[in-house]
Amino acid sequence: MPSGNLFGSKRRWALSALFICAVIFELAHCQEDTHEQKTRPGRRPRPIKPKLGKSSNKESKTVTAKPKIKATAAAQTVLTQVLNRGKFKKVGESISVQTGDTMELRCRGKPVQWGVPQYLEEDDDGRLSIVQHQRYGVLTLVNTTGADTGEYTCFPMYCEDTDCRKEYNKAVKVFVFFPDPQELFVPSSDYYEAIQLRTNWPTLLPCQVTSPEAEVTLHREFPPGEVAVDGAEISFNAKRGFTIHRPRPHHAGALFCVASLGNLRQSSTKYMLIYVNYPMAPPAPVIQASSSSLPVGENLRVSCSVVGEQDVVVEFTWEYPGQEIGRPLYTQESVTPIGGGAARQQSQSVLLVDEVRDVDQGAYTCTAVNLQGTKSVSTNVKVVPKAKPRKP
Repeated sequence: MPSGNLFGSKRRWALSALFICAVIFELAHCQEDTHEQKTRPGRRPRPIKPKLGKSSNKESKTVTAKPKIKATAAAQTVLTQVLNRGKFKKVGESISVQTGDTMELRCRGKPVQWGVPQYLEEDDDGRLSIVQHQRYGVLTLVNTTGADTGEYTCFPMYCEDTDCRKEYNKAVKVFVFFPDPQELFVPSSDYYEAIQLRTNWPTLLPCQVTSPEAEVTLHREFPPGEVAVDGAEISFNAKRGFTIHRPRPHHAGALFCVASLGNLRQSSTKYMLIYVNYPMAPPAPVIQASSSSLPVGENLRVSCSVVGEQDVVVEFTWEYPGQEIGRPLYTQESVTPIGGGAARQQSQSVLLVDEVRDVDQGAYTCTAVNLQGTKSVSTNVKVVPKAKPRKP
């Protein structure tokens, strides 16, 4: 190839390269001008909003999504039973656990306290264990028996620093039956149990069964026979026993429960029911002296009376000025029926002071007591000199 053509070709290639470089430089310069126009003073650039939960390369601050605060079940106490192989079951009002098995209950809360049947509280034989974890408490009972039947309660605790108290309104309870093929009733160490029948209070005969499937009847020892249970005057609950809702004198006597399940039939502890006519309210005594002012040598009579239900016992005690010098107490007590529609009576105590002296002046206080409470009332007596007889 001639040298002139070769030199011309190289020159054309060099010019082409210079032209391409110039074009590239011009394009870069235009882009820079455009960016400067967008960010020149007097116009605020529009910020780029980063997506929640992600960081932006153009912002030094990371924006994170704020969690929504809403009421959840975290504040509610939840009681569950731990089954085999790590399975959990939320408990209802009652559950049944076969005797000999291990019972494990979990209660959500930090911390919690447990309430167990009195038998387990008194007889700590190592079968019961309670462990508090970070977010829940665990109650474990091994080698279970029919005697373990009863109510188990989880109390969440409200704590301020080191001061904690039970939140009774958030407690969760479950009644646990431990069916025992040999014991239909929860065992008791007492052969007889005395129970008061109070007029205005329901009375419980605590013949609890170990199995909710047992059929239970109520019986009287003498005269022998079954007591009618109508659900109104007397009712039965497998978790508690029999309840006499409005005790009357005819309910008194020796009663016992009989449970039947399959071919097994057993009797409970005997309950000696003693009827006590309980008053509706504490006594309201009224005190009155025969005279608020009397001369030396006269006899004083101070009465204290209470009107209330019939057959309600009222006891009286006295405080009087003569006690300070050892003057003996003389009283007369009586009970008088009051006519009318309702059966009522007046109980009265009368304090007698013979031939009063200066030391008998002061406050006389009567205190009346019945099974519902106590109340005291007082009155003041003034002793004046005996009037001298006039000369004829």
